[in-house]
Amino acid sequence: MSGTDSRKKLIAEGPVVILVNPQMGENIGGAARAMANFGLAELRLVDPRDGWPNPIAKANAAKADHIIDNVQVFDLLEDALADLQFVYATTARQREMLKPVRGPAEAASTLRTRHRAGERTGILFGRERAGLESVEVALADEIVTFPVNPAFASLNIAQAVLLMSYEWMASGEIELPIHQPPSEPAEKDDLFGLFGHLEGALEDMHYFRPSHKKATMVENLRNIFQKAGLSKQEIHALRGVVATLEGRKTRPRRQHGDEGA
Repeated sequence: MSGTDSRKKLIAEGPVVILVNPQMGENIGGAARAMANFGLAELRLVDPRDGWPNPIAKANAAKADHIIDNVQVFDLLEDALADLQFVYATTARQREMLKPVRGPAEAASTLRTRHRAGERTGILFGRERAGLESVEVALADEIVTFPVNPAFASLNIAQAVLLMSYEWMASGEIELPIHQPPSEPAEKDDLFGLFGHLEGALEDMHYFRPSHKKATMVENLRNIFQKAGLSKQEIHALRGVVATLEGRKTRPRRQHGDEGA
């Protein structure tokens, strides 16, 4: 999936994303893109290795300019967190500290609740190679960790931001961007017409063998189509298929009350 749509409302809210000492512009740009995909808007950098602004980050942000152009840069993590009221630190390592540990869905739900209450919140992400130091995790209120392969637990920063951004969006009441067009459910009479048509065609092809099992075979077939919850359009399509297999140019129309096709 790609591109933006200027005709649609841009969602830009939620917790601040803080990257500590990010080393690669590609990851900063990827993080910004992930944030934009899922409605987050405020990105802060603490002591980025290559300084700021970073043209590589902008190139990799896939036009998430509303985020990249408003990045705030801090020398100290304490300054980046100063105006926030509740912060999660992301880590995959066991920490020797008494701090609650949450999964991403639970953490996102907590962030959503606090956001609705008007609180300023944030999510803290560490360095590409080493993650967050314990002294940095200690500045957060709680830890959020991901259910990953224990033998391969290290996540790329942009991937970690993507996961938390998705959970943030999923915790809200946002409609999906595409919708299944409505279809008219079939009436039972339509379904009975399909039964008669199909069973008549199968009878002509000597499908019901041995004959004493025909009733059970018919019952099984009818149960299959009953459970499918077919629409009128789908029944019309199926009857067209049966008519084609019969060698007819058009499917027969079943009149109300007819028993066969």
